[in-house]
Amino acid sequence: MLGSIPLLIIPFILYNIGLTGAIGDAAGDPWKTELFSVAMMSGGVFTMTLGDVLVVIGLILLFVEVVKSTRTSNSSVVDHLLSTFVFVAFLVEFLLVKGAAHSVFFTLMLIALVDVLSGFSVSIRAAGRDVNVS
Repeated sequence: MLGSIPLLIIPFILYNIGLTGAIGDAAGDPWKTELFSVAMMSGGVFTMTLGDVLVVIGLILLFVEVVKSTRTSNSSVVDHLLSTFVFVAFLVEFLLVKGAAHSVFFTLMLIALVDVLSGFSVSIRAAGRDVNVS
């Protein structure tokens, strides 16, 4: 049953922890907190912010979720349902919470949408292969 828990709840929780001021710069925008900078050979400077790290975590977890959606079992239906609930939670918070009106949160919400859409389409495709008509 623990395998059915959608992993994209992790960035959702981390973002909400950041809204409380527990992560990053509590006075301003915590997602603009610079973690490190690297001078490139081109003369440019690559800067990684806390928001960038959160999006990267979301993308890595999206990959794991897509791999999880390829399994065909009874728990995959529960997994898709819970992933849909996570997307709806993202959407409701984006529309109703002032602190969620941020590009990082919007990107995480789109990652959750891709998770829902890819999960259903991969499962439908896999289920079509399981059907044998004689």
